[in-house]
Amino acid sequence: MGGLRSTQHDCGGGVSHSLSFLLGALLPTVLLFFLASDRVDEQLSSISTFRFGNGSAAHQLTSHAASLPTDVGDGADEKLHAQEESFPGLAELLPRVAMDDGTVIITSVNEAFARPGSLLDLFRGSFRDGEGIAHLLNHTLIVAADPGALALCEAVHPHCYLLQVMAAGVSSANGFLTRSYLELVWSKLTFQHRVLQLGYNYLYTDLDVMWLRNPFRHISLYADMAISTDRFNGDAEDLTNAPNTGFYYVRSTNRTVEMLRRWRAARSRFRPKAHDQEVFEAIKGEFVGGELQIKLVFLDTALFDGFCEYHGEMDRVCTMHANCCLRLVTKLHDLRNVVADWKRYSSLTPPEKMSSKLRWTYPAKCAATMKIP
Repeated sequence: MGGLRSTQHDCGGGVSHSLSFLLGALLPTVLLFFLASDRVDEQLSSISTFRFGNGSAAHQLTSHAASLPTDVGDGADEKLHAQEESFPGLAELLPRVAMDDGTVIITSVNEAFARPGSLLDLFRGSFRDGEGIAHLLNHTLIVAADPGALALCEAVHPHCYLLQVMAAGVSSANGFLTRSYLELVWSKLTFQHRVLQLGYNYLYTDLDVMWLRNPFRHISLYADMAISTDRFNGDAEDLTNAPNTGFYYVRSTNRTVEMLRRWRAARSRFRPKAHDQEVFEAIKGEFVGGELQIKLVFLDTALFDGFCEYHGEMDRVCTMHANCCLRLVTKLHDLRNVVADWKRYSSLTPPEKMSSKLRWTYPAKCAATMKIP
């Protein structure tokens, strides 16, 4: 694994060193041990693997559920039991979906998005048409928000999970910041929190993200969290970047479990219609600069592209997100152009790609939805 840091020390010989020298050398070593122990322990827990009866490799997990500072005292077992009841079968499902390093790709869908010809078809098709990423569908868990979405998911995908959201209109194409929209985005965060507690890393992706190349090659092994951006300023660690919670990776550690708990709890500090991205934007500095010391990395829009900060180039991009776009019918129109452009590009030979003038079709309909009348 690439996340472990090694520290080398110069060792001089001789038994005549003074006691003060030994104590002076020992102190920084002890300090380094305690500072590094959190990350070393987290990395070691993600290295070992075991085999299931069917021969597939799975991540040997260390659950972080009992390590939350809020879960102490006699009520801890009851709370953990309640969490398990809230997500029945999840602990048994995740090992079948996860990669060898314990990472699960997660997306969410309602009935409107899951219907034939809608976003779910485009999303799954992008993996099949992408460069060597079709196998990643086997590690993708689709979370259905209603029974209709679950049935449609199970007809086309092997890993589906029902997380029923109790809000009126949740099965339809929800308008931005409607009550059903808000319940969907906050319920997905509750689900992701539980995934982390069970010891799994996850990469969450909205369904309107087209996958073209393997994104994991561009996510830092040292990151606790790597998040896409609506606009990228060139510095991957600069907190003034504009994050987009439609595509982000979180590594499962005690600190990230606590980060998700605080993120969810912070909803009450903001206006009733605040969504998860708005709250994260406001409090991300607390995670990075506070006691959690979260290593947060922002992803370059040249690689993780989107309609907000549109790039025309096709030779490096890993994903294309229909962000800065309102209404399902509009997203579908402009994403179908993305799919068609990619198929034309993919049909070229390597020399033709080098000299190609092909560029993404400008998402004109989506851009029009963002214009102020």
